[in-house]
Amino acid sequence: MAERFERHRQPWRPDEIQKLHMLAKKGMALKAIAKALTRSEESVKEQAKKDGLSIAKLH
Repeated sequence: MAERFERHRQPWRPDEIQKLHMLAKKGMALKAIAKALTRSEESVKEQAKKDGLSIAKLH
């Protein structure tokens, strides 16, 4: 069963986007980034795509 995220469809705050960029540059896996930001992997993937970031596809 997938974890439930309370922050469903919340807009991304600038500090969260900054953290996403930092974690993606470090080469962190999608799952780890999602957990660090308390967002779904789908949401993280979407935002990264929007910002032109590439996230490591590690599992």
